[in-house]
Amino acid sequence: MDVTNPTIVIIGIFICVFALIGIIAAAMGLLGNNKKIIGKRLDRITSRHGSRKNLAKEQAKKSLFMKKETSLLDRLIPKPDELRRRLNKTGKDITFKKYIMATVMTAIFFAFVMKVFVGLSLMPAMMVGLFAGLFFPHTYINMVINKRLKKFTKQFPEAIDLIVRGLRAGLPITESIYAVSREMQAPISIEFGKITDEIKLGKTMDEALWSTAKRLDTPDFKFFVISLSVQQETGGNLTETLINLSEILRGRTRLKLKIKAMISEGKASAYIIGSLPFLMCGVLTVMNYEYMSVMFTDPRGQIGLMGGAIWMGIGVFILSQMINFEV
Repeated sequence: MDVTNPTIVIIGIFICVFALIGIIAAAMGLLGNNKKIIGKRLDRITSRHGSRKNLAKEQAKKSLFMKKETSLLDRLIPKPDELRRRLNKTGKDITFKKYIMATVMTAIFFAFVMKVFVGLSLMPAMMVGLFAGLFFPHTYINMVINKRLKKFTKQFPEAIDLIVRGLRAGLPITESIYAVSREMQAPISIEFGKITDEIKLGKTMDEALWSTAKRLDTPDFKFFVISLSVQQETGGNLTETLINLSEILRGRTRLKLKIKAMISEGKASAYIIGSLPFLMCGVLTVMNYEYMSVMFTDPRGQIGLMGGAIWMGIGVFILSQMINFEV
């Protein structure tokens, strides 16, 4: 193998870029270190005040009678349970198999378009297809989850106020939760309706609440569940506790909006700077196509363009993490 061949050198650089991306992801704790820290703190509080031990015993008993199905996709896909949990958070009928089929079809479609219509060679077309198959379905699921959780978080203080009014009227907490599922809109009505259904089927309120908290995985709802668990064990004025919690959640929302306003100028600058290479590439192509045609027709130029896009993607990702604050 001729190591001085420019094509081989570019391919080696491309492989090193992918290895560097993996190293960065591993060094950052798989992109979720802050959430892991918050989750561990909430788990420690839960172990002191919740009934997770009893819930774990019940789940262990159920596992004796339920055989877990392990398909070929579960062996091939890393962390299939985590992927299923993310799909459940969307609130849509998106199954594990549908997601994998969408990923494969997206990869094939983009590889075909790049090969037939754009004119890329086989290896760059396959790389573009692989990137598109991994990126677009994942991004769509993230957008659906974030949109649903954002709407849930916006509705949640109003749901707590509705529960407080029910408690002041003399209703038990379970009936107040049912009132939320009956009076409010989706998605919060759906989640509280599931809590009511699980209680009617025989689960305790703590088990139903923690099951929903695990499914939603939002700090706001976990604070609500912990407040109820602590009040059930220690007593006290639940109405006052929920009023304080509602004020805290509204304060967190105001702080998030303030941070968003403060970083808006930096985000606008990042958008402008990030779009300049693409704008200049388009201008040069229009003004002198023969000069830029080598980047589109030569395989080395195609790989170079993809390598530049990957490096820009890394820069955009780093900038997004710098302005991502946990409140």
